[in-house]
Amino acid sequence: MEDSLDGNVLAAKSLARFGVTHMFGVVGIPVTSLANRAVQLGIRFIAFHNEQSAGYAASAYGYLTGGPGLLLTVSGPGCVHGLAGLSNAMINTWPMVMISGSCDQKDCGCGDFQELDQVEAAKPFSKFSVKAKDIKEIPNCVARILDHAVSGRPGGCYLDLPTDVLHQTISEYEAENLLAEAEKGRILEERRVLPSSEIEKAVTLLRKSERPLIVFGKGAAYGRAEEELRKLVERTGIPFLPTPMGKGLVSDNHELAASAARSLAIGKCDVALVVGARLNWLLHFGESPKWDKDVKFILVDVCEEEIKLRKPHLGLFGDAKKVLEMINKEIKDDPFCLGKSHPWVEAVSKKVKDNVSRMEAQLAKDVVPFNFLTPMRIIRDAILGLGSPAPVVVSEGANTMDVGRSVLVQTEPRTRLDAGTWGTMGVGLGYCIAAAVANPDRLVVAVEGDSGFGFSAMEVEVVYLVVSFSQKLENMTMLLGTVTLVRYQLPVVVIVFNNGGVYGGDRRNPEEVSGPFKDDPAPTSFVPGAAYHTLIEAFGGKGYLVGTPDELKSALSESFSARKPAVINVIIDPSAGAESGRMQHKN
Repeated sequence: MEDSLDGNVLAAKSLARFGVTHMFGVVGIPVTSLANRAVQLGIRFIAFHNEQSAGYAASAYGYLTGGPGLLLTVSGPGCVHGLAGLSNAMINTWPMVMISGSCDQKDCGCGDFQELDQVEAAKPFSKFSVKAKDIKEIPNCVARILDHAVSGRPGGCYLDLPTDVLHQTISEYEAENLLAEAEKGRILEERRVLPSSEIEKAVTLLRKSERPLIVFGKGAAYGRAEEELRKLVERTGIPFLPTPMGKGLVSDNHELAASAARSLAIGKCDVALVVGARLNWLLHFGESPKWDKDVKFILVDVCEEEIKLRKPHLGLFGDAKKVLEMINKEIKDDPFCLGKSHPWVEAVSKKVKDNVSRMEAQLAKDVVPFNFLTPMRIIRDAILGLGSPAPVVVSEGANTMDVGRSVLVQTEPRTRLDAGTWGTMGVGLGYCIAAAVANPDRLVVAVEGDSGFGFSAMEVEVVYLVVSFSQKLENMTMLLGTVTLVRYQLPVVVIVFNNGGVYGGDRRNPEEVSGPFKDDPAPTSFVPGAAYHTLIEAFGGKGYLVGTPDELKSALSESFSARKPAVINVIIDPSAGAESGRMQHKN
């Protein structure tokens, strides 16, 4: 009798055959067998407590590795929970695939267990969604979904596997033929080659510019464009400005880094070469008054629609690395360089030095009870002291993330993960786990507000060690992250800025404290002095409670050396920081 296999095995074989090495998710009906079969075939399955955090991990894994991060969920509510990660991948343009089990096809519309039209539910949050309606469709569906995730502008894709399809069987011979056919049908995307005339126009604009600026973002980081960016900066002497997750593509310590003179750089530049960054809210839409009304944008993007939307002076549609290679070659054949004495370079450099000097004067003070600056300086120095390979820094929280963006220094590419384009809170522990899995040679350091930490803190069980500066603990889903950390003994240290609530607890005016529930805690308040550090200890990790510079330095030194899961709970003065961080005008 010929050996046969079911849909679970065929799906696992398809994933393994087409290059998937890691999978994040939560198992249950009807996908537990699929996860087990995938592990048997060499795919590492990182099991979470909550699909939301697992989805965030999958999205960040796609960004860090360049291949689709894979999320596996159960049907119905599990699929809905996973949409948070899928949508996060779409907005940040990171390659990700979400696979969900679904109800029996013959019972659709009858009120089956966890029934939901999941393909339709996923469509608004994905670039491609498909259902395998028969076991024979599985290999082709898997191949298509993986290819779509990385083609063109990367993004999230969805694959639906009904229960009855997972239980169907075919012969091993037929399965092998289907796999071979699907593999043969995969088409490698051909990147568009720009005409040399377009590159010449870009270089001419930069050459004739009096105040040029190079801006780059996480799209350039995803495209591994760091070496070409460094060449461009150093050959031309043009100041550069990274977006938050673009930091480190060229070191923040580089003499042409303009981050500390951001307002001057974007407000006065006359030509801006923007590489792998969208002119969205993070860059003030490329509009005045933040930008000069006459600035000429050269926009490099892998998505032609993005270029059409923004209507730059010159659009270069293509892969960031390839386009920069062409620009560098054009400049090498006819070089130019601004030089340190160029008025624009001098103006930016002077502003950088002045602003850094003022910031360092504030950072030099040891303020106790802690404000945000004192512990952030200590963390910065401890991270820099580790040298290379630099740790991956994960950051979220209003004040914590904003202050960290200005103080923490990135010297290597793809070593900063934060709330991103969507400003997503709750990504912290998922991102930590993804970073630890994708970069096993690097320590991962999460600098979290207590509210951001609260979304997924339970995943420390996966990592094992959390460092907590308590700032906000909003809901128990964040607790799910710490559990995961411990289980897999991942080298993650979580630092929680604990200031007792969202933005710092109760900041209401006396006249606002009224009504029948005036004695309730404020909507922004958490339990004062919450012992977040004890959470990781419940799972065998190491927790620290710190309130002074020496205590923090000791906790960082010990936890960084151990390279095991830890949580450091840093008590912050509730009056420190500002409501909504730098987004006060929105709240």
